Amino acid sequence: LSGKTPADPDITAMALCALAPDQENDAVKTAAERGLGCLSAMQNADGTFGAPTAESCAQVVLALHELGLAPDDAWFTKGGVSALEALLTFARSDGSFSHVSGGMADQMATEQALCALAAQEVEDLLASMTLEEKVGQLFFVQVPDAEAVSDVSTYHLGGYILFGRDTADQTADSLIQTIQSYQDAAAADTGIPLLIGVDEEGGTVVRVSSNPHLRSAKFPSPQKAYASGGMEAVLADTREKDLLLSALGFNVNLAPVADVSTDPDDFIYDRSFGQTADATADYVSQVVSQMAADNMGSVLKHFPGYGNNVDTHTGIAVDKRPLETFETSDLLPFQAGFQAGGGKTAVLVSHNIMTAVDDSLPASLSPKVHGLLRTDLGFDGVVMTDDLAMEAVAAYAADGAVAVMALEAGNDLVITTDYRTQIPKVIEAVEGGTLSEDTIDTACRRVLTWKQELGLI
Repeated sequence: LSGKTPADPDITAMALCALAPDQENDAVKTAAERGLGCLSAMQNADGTFGAPTAESCAQVVLALHELGLAPDDAWFTKGGVSALEALLTFARSDGSFSHVSGGMADQMATEQALCALAAQEVEDLLASMTLEEKVGQLFFVQVPDAEAVSDVSTYHLGGYILFGRDTADQTADSLIQTIQSYQDAAAADTGIPLLIGVDEEGGTVVRVSSNPHLRSAKFPSPQKAYASGGMEAVLADTREKDLLLSALGFNVNLAPVADVSTDPDDFIYDRSFGQTADATADYVSQVVSQMAADNMGSVLKHFPGYGNNVDTHTGIAVDKRPLETFETSDLLPFQAGFQAGGGKTAVLVSHNIMTAVDDSLPASLSPKVHGLLRTDLGFDGVVMTDDLAMEAVAAYAADGAVAVMALEAGNDLVITTDYRTQIPKVIEAVEGGTLSEDTIDTACRRVLTWKQELGLI
């Protein structure tokens, strides 16, 4: 509060509490009471304070400003952008504020302030991590048959994906305890919670609701949910999934399928929405918005769009369609999902070869396809590979370091079962100078930011 140190919420609360009573100065008393009013909204039952809301942040800054107190401006600065200056842009010469309604600072300035503070939190965490810890965060892996708990700390893993074998025969209590044991191991290691993911698309891909101990019936496919009651039924189904998965300990559902398919003979058709590109885009937008509202991480798949390609679990798929087809059809649901996700959505890239952009590498390993996603479409969130253990990518890394290729291509998260081999290869590549640590930092920053958006850190 002296202007030399950051204003910790607890300290701020105590200071305002001390200032509020018995103050003869009306301005000081008003400011202190305003700060108390907004801080009370985030006070826990035990007297501690939880995460501030946009309104409470804005009002605390306003209250401190009226008291002539503010954290050191440098604390709010990231990349030359001062969040405090963004707030104080709305200060008038008499100390009052424009664009303030009911004591709340302008929404845009408040959001800038909160974004800058959140980014600084990620930067501080990133700077504290070792190379091994940063590399581990980039692996979102299948739970191993043995040593699942110890591997969390041995490899500093970013997350676990549970499959049908991991949920089969489990009760809700046993699954909750199992997942918590993984999170406890992460807490004891880096202190960074794990992403806990599952494919619960509905229909043919139901890793959780296939277990009658966890749900009495399997979730329906998107097509069946829609047929039963339109988008209202789809969104009710989405919310039920989110609530169930959250209660069990999951924070990411690798859904929705954003592929456009209208031909029942397509491999992906049964998993898709089964309608036109525009209808699929609207479906994806609404589902992702619902998942974001439920604080469930979403994953748009399978970029750049599966089309009528074959199953890449068993072999290579070469997509020879022109770029225009993608631009006017396949990419639309992904773009809709980006806009609706609010920082809580990621993208999974398929192993299909997209000849219109890169005729030699699967999309998951192609810098050109990632350029399409990052530069042309402007997506700056987490990008992950499809499972690198699939046969479609096995032949592309002569030395077996397929994860190194994936990170070089622009992925942030690597999905694989072979992490015990791949993680050391990534570390070796960085230490040997063939993979830049800046690449690792960029990917890790995105992963940490996604975890932050999901409320994990």
